[in-house]
Amino acid sequence: MTEFIPPAKPLIGDEEREAVDRVLRSGMLAQGPEVKAFEEEFSAHFGLGRACVAVNSGTSGQHLGLLSCGVKAGDEVIVPSFTFAATANSVALTGATPVFADIDADDFCLSPEAVEAAITERTVGIMPVHLYGHPAKMDRLMAIAEQHGIQVFEDAAQAHGAKLNGTPVGAFGSFAMFSLYPTKNMTSGEGGMVSVANAEIERNMRLYRNQGMEKQYHNEVVGLNNRMTDIHAAIGRVQLTKVDGWTATRQQNAAFYDANLEGVVVPPVAAGAVHVYHQYTIRVPQDRDGFSAALKEQFNVGSGMFYPVPNHRLAPFQADVDLPETEKAAAECLSLPVHPSLSQEDLERVVTAVNTLAKAGS
Repeated sequence: MTEFIPPAKPLIGDEEREAVDRVLRSGMLAQGPEVKAFEEEFSAHFGLGRACVAVNSGTSGQHLGLLSCGVKAGDEVIVPSFTFAATANSVALTGATPVFADIDADDFCLSPEAVEAAITERTVGIMPVHLYGHPAKMDRLMAIAEQHGIQVFEDAAQAHGAKLNGTPVGAFGSFAMFSLYPTKNMTSGEGGMVSVANAEIERNMRLYRNQGMEKQYHNEVVGLNNRMTDIHAAIGRVQLTKVDGWTATRQQNAAFYDANLEGVVVPPVAAGAVHVYHQYTIRVPQDRDGFSAALKEQFNVGSGMFYPVPNHRLAPFQADVDLPETEKAAAECLSLPVHPSLSQEDLERVVTAVNTLAKAGS
């Protein structure tokens, strides 16, 4: 059988290994000069125009960002249910309540209409997810937030370099979290980066990530140990030099799929949006699970289901809400390999596999 095409693949080269060795030889392994440099370079590279704070995971970044913005028990934050559980988890970890709103069918992101309908007197924020690398409708969501006097917190875990009408994601809300998990568009091995809107949020982030202290042994708040190591930051700094090329390749791979896939619904891109294709997600209206299994069994092509169980139906939440577009997406969405290591032969194999199965099922 032909070689398996994985749905995602970390890209680590000799430059990353050399950077790790450099840090190991330095003897400075914990949070230090590499982290500081990575924070500054990340902000500059993506044109965020604001400070960034590095942490040990995307979930940590989201949790600390919420704490730093004053989210607390009794508050409500509106979130999508069609996303990874970390989005709702981060809200719950502050003691606040995640309130689930529906998505729009076109971009899989929060529906502004659904958000507006979910606002109550306890609502303090909206947390859109730039899902799969497509920016959420930030212009409309920011207007809703301003109208109601609430904050916007961006979950940009999958959207490094995505833009809307020229503004990069991560430059809209009070904070934005970027994940640096191994299979994201760039990685630090593990980690997260948080862009912050002002100096107060930045200082709070730095306190919370380091046991609540800015000056050693002078703890100001109850904090956590969510620091990034210099080892991870060194990897991230190298990846910053490569991510633009990888993004361009992802976009080229997506364009090839757009032009050649048949019998499935390919992902649209909104006017003014720059999609960075963390995932290339199609809709398979009939028997998505069987379609995925057949891709692997018959063609040795991997795929991913992100996310088959919406957050509002997960055991920790069990929210009684009607989210029809969320339920439909959870049943139909299937992500195809789009990572930069794919060859032209791989892309053609994926297209042949999808088209063959789609035709057989029609």
